[in-house]
Amino acid sequence: MTKKSTTAVRAPAQRSSGHKARIALAFAGGGPLGAIYEIGALCALEESLPGLKVNACDHYLGVSAGGFIAAGLANGMTPRQLCASFIEDHANAENFDPAGLMRPAWSEWTARLLRLPGLVGGAAWAWGVQGKPFTQALERLGAALPTGVFDNEQIHEQVERLFSRDGRTNDFRQLRARLTLIATELDTGEAAPFGRPGWDHVPISRAIQASSALPGLFPPVAIDGRHFVDGALKKTLHATVALEEGVDLLLCLNPLVPFHADPKAEQQHRIPSLIEGGLPAVMSQTFRSMIHSRLALGLKHYERAYPDTDIVLIEPDQRDAKLFFANTFSYRQRRDLAEHAYQQTRALLLARKVQLQPLLARHGIHLDMVALNDPSRRLLKPQPARPALPALQRLHDTLDELQHQLEPQAGKA
Repeated sequence: MTKKSTTAVRAPAQRSSGHKARIALAFAGGGPLGAIYEIGALCALEESLPGLKVNACDHYLGVSAGGFIAAGLANGMTPRQLCASFIEDHANAENFDPAGLMRPAWSEWTARLLRLPGLVGGAAWAWGVQGKPFTQALERLGAALPTGVFDNEQIHEQVERLFSRDGRTNDFRQLRARLTLIATELDTGEAAPFGRPGWDHVPISRAIQASSALPGLFPPVAIDGRHFVDGALKKTLHATVALEEGVDLLLCLNPLVPFHADPKAEQQHRIPSLIEGGLPAVMSQTFRSMIHSRLALGLKHYERAYPDTDIVLIEPDQRDAKLFFANTFSYRQRRDLAEHAYQQTRALLLARKVQLQPLLARHGIHLDMVALNDPSRRLLKPQPARPALPALQRLHDTLDELQHQLEPQAGKA
């Protein structure tokens, strides 16, 4: 059955009156696109759900890119401040530029290249002298390949700068609320809960870097003599950390869902098949499907194992082609995608009001129907048109046309 909503809820548990709800926010990963979606959705939740104080929750959990959102909220940054920092293109100390993540990992490439002569010699010796099969000898050269294409040190540096400003901290132990950022230890495959006792001495910025070190894209992050990679390798949400503490309401944001190509969609929104997008589209769909199926299994387990906790999941509609085919490193698209996530979340809260109202009311939260029914509300102000030089304008037009031609075209068989 096609999933028609980005909001999934479980049956409410019974709670005594006068009980102050303990609320946890959990953010899954998804790279720059995931952060953009979660910021837009979070801004919609903050203004549409009076009673939900997103900067005064009891526990914040983050995996990969979701760690940046969780850490920002725990540090007192409002959703609108996160939007200004990550979405808006302001040249100031508050800005986090995702384009910095595209810097090649020159040090990693150089270190691996320096090992190549010795590895070639060892492979030649194994094949020519020891008589080992050529393919087996050739496998030794795999150690010359870099463990990551891009340098993720920028993540640590930019977040450290953001959290070093007055009123913020880069130290887990100085936060008012609990913050847990999950990475995966490379040599054991076990989850590393940064922020928990024994893991809280690590700077928050370094934990975010480790949690978002997607293998193959970024090198593993060395901390205390061990190496860590993306926390999503183990689980999608790692919500057990908060559930074991007995929270009453767990609000989860997941930005990555598999795409559902709908042949019955309107002509301008119709995608005939993901095969039209080539390898990138196929790999994206594969990764999203694996992540999402694991999340679905995890949520079923949470419901059985923690019946006293209400769980709400917010995620994109699987038929949303705009989010699936997005170019998140385009500044113009970052703004459009954040606005899209904001409006879609508002629409879906409104569509699920019958289910959500009684559940949220039990925790002192309600839906602001006036805000949700206000069509004039926007996340970002429209940008005024900027005059462009003729040559620059032609370049922009050419790039837009190239991107348009490369994307799967709606309605084409």
